[in-house]
Amino acid sequence: MRAILTYHSIDETGSVISIDERTFRRHAEWLAAGDVRVVPLDEIERVPVDDDAVAITFDDGLASFGQIAAPILLERGLPVTLFVVTDAVGSSNVWRGRQDAGIPVQALLDWQQLATLQEAGVQLGAHTCTHAKLNTLHGDALHREIVASKQRLARELGVDATTFAYPYGATSPAARDIVARTFRYGCTTRLAALASEEDPALLPRLDSYYLRSPGSLESWGSRRFRMRMGLLAGARSVRGSLARSLTR
Repeated sequence: MRAILTYHSIDETGSVISIDERTFRRHAEWLAAGDVRVVPLDEIERVPVDDDAVAITFDDGLASFGQIAAPILLERGLPVTLFVVTDAVGSSNVWRGRQDAGIPVQALLDWQQLATLQEAGVQLGAHTCTHAKLNTLHGDALHREIVASKQRLARELGVDATTFAYPYGATSPAARDIVARTFRYGCTTRLAALASEEDPALLPRLDSYYLRSPGSLESWGSRRFRMRMGLLAGARSVRGSLARSLTR
């Protein structure tokens, strides 16, 4: 089974974007043990579909990535991609002046910290300019959020970002098309392993929030693991459909 893992924050709050340090260390130790191949994100689709392989990603560029996650991963030689919200670098995750409900306010890495992480081997990808919900944008505003985030990474750090993550997993046909023209891969929040054929601009990921319990990640690829991910994906789809119907 091939899949992309998603993390955001390493903290003790228990929020939906959080995983505590002890659990993350357990994840890293298991991933480093060799039961699955851990590959860079831009190589995951080239792995044979029946192989056990994972790519590790972190969204947002929170300070806890630099303070806790990156040292743990780099010490074990585990590749990781960090998706950066370029216009918010050095500030906080109060996106566009509004705090997301239930999400703790946290500092973001600054450009110098990002440069140091890049030099240490962390791959950097784009996560829009302002962490906007791309399915609410059109025209020039949509184009800027996606394309200018890649351009800012190039200008500040000399990075030719080839990967992108959609904030909140919010996509649209127009957003998908811009991502496909601008990046090699785009990552969503659709909860699934990688199938034999995937749209490179709309890759699914497995959220680490659902893998916090001891033994959850370690059962990778088993029938039990696949069934649990399928049930979670179905429940998430139903919740999303209900939420969309309520806003119409």
